[in-house]
Amino acid sequence: MYATSPDRADRDRQDPQASPRSGSSWRRLMSRWLARLSLALACAGLMIPLVFDGLRSLALLALGVAAVAVSLAAAFWFLALRGIRRWLSLGAAVLAPIAVVAAYAAAALWQVVAATGAAWLLAAGTARLALAGGRSRRRVREYPAGPPAARPFLIMNPRSGGGKVGTFRLRQRAEAMGAEVFLMSGPGRVDVAAVARAAVADGADLLGVAGGDGTQALVAGIAAEHDIPFMVITAGTRNHFALDLGLDLADPPACLDALTDGVELRVDLGVAGGRTFVNNVSFGAYAEVVKTPAYRDDKLATTLDRLPDLLSGHRGARLVARAGEVEIPGPQAVLVANNPYGTGDIAGLGRRERLDGGVLGVIGVSVSSARQAVGLLRGTHGTGLCVLAARKVTIDADAPAIPVGIDGESVSMSVPVEVTVRPGALRVRVPRKRPGTRPPKTRLSWSRLWNLAARAR
Repeated sequence: MYATSPDRADRDRQDPQASPRSGSSWRRLMSRWLARLSLALACAGLMIPLVFDGLRSLALLALGVAAVAVSLAAAFWFLALRGIRRWLSLGAAVLAPIAVVAAYAAAALWQVVAATGAAWLLAAGTARLALAGGRSRRRVREYPAGPPAARPFLIMNPRSGGGKVGTFRLRQRAEAMGAEVFLMSGPGRVDVAAVARAAVADGADLLGVAGGDGTQALVAGIAAEHDIPFMVITAGTRNHFALDLGLDLADPPACLDALTDGVELRVDLGVAGGRTFVNNVSFGAYAEVVKTPAYRDDKLATTLDRLPDLLSGHRGARLVARAGEVEIPGPQAVLVANNPYGTGDIAGLGRRERLDGGVLGVIGVSVSSARQAVGLLRGTHGTGLCVLAARKVTIDADAPAIPVGIDGESVSMSVPVEVTVRPGALRVRVPRKRPGTRPPKTRLSWSRLWNLAARAR
């Protein structure tokens, strides 16, 4: 279920780039025939086992599906249990697919299974192409950047991304282009927001960051507050925000071209409890794990140690999330994103198709049993997963304060925590020439596919 912003349709009608029309009649025709091809391949995937080996091959295929469910349930038990039961669960998760492979080998049905699997893979691929062909894609609108900044001020973290600032000589390159550079070299913790505010007070007319998403969020909030351009240099480890801006992750110095030949993108900013974020804010299990002091030194061991209590409800506050008119009672984890993430596949959860939609993406996870874990195979229709969009999200709890992960940084906030979005609040200056963004994969919906295939024109 999606609760979208009421003025989005009006904005899309005013902007030709945002038109929901799918394009030419040829494109629509191709989408219909791809949908029909996908359904035909799916039928072939059902018929191949019956034609070549009767019910025995269908039984083996069912065994494969069951093995996937067993592996997923065992993976949940591995996370939720301790001691010998945890390691027995891990063994089951590994042995289930091995047992299926052995059964296929003993039955000598590799060719039938391979042909059936290929048919289903092709069916899924053509289905995604068909559904994507009928979906409009709105690019973030570019605006003229105006004259180059007279006093650009860049904050660089020399430790971020494994030392990319030094590797690519970003400080020297930026200073050669007329920018003032502040290095976060320590020795103590640097108050990045204070540094940015002082720079603006001293006359800086552009703020930029070469560092992680958490640092970017702090400086972006200052830039938006003073309505001056913000610049991102891809020197972080993951660079999620930069990726969704379409910047070149492999060539951080190319981001500096925005100083001399740039355009502006006006994107949204998220605000959680008064703090800005550019990617997401998390509540529940992940935030509880990240706040643990040992997490920085040993992430895996700390996570495995804390998850059993968090999943069982023996540790951490009980949350209640309200997104618009929808209530999510007792989720183990809630992720609120500055614009929704794609949900076409697991990889899509790290990508956003747009940053100017004016809404928050909300993902609530409530998985307290192996049955619910297996139910996640159904994607957004699983009993343990809630995916929606809203302009405002409120997180309440049965504790006075809760840990919150803001763009990967752990903080404590008093409840209720209100999360909102500021549409178009941030002016991001990016190079005119840049790789651009790839949209997330389209979510596979067989009902939508059937409706598309059944259209006469």
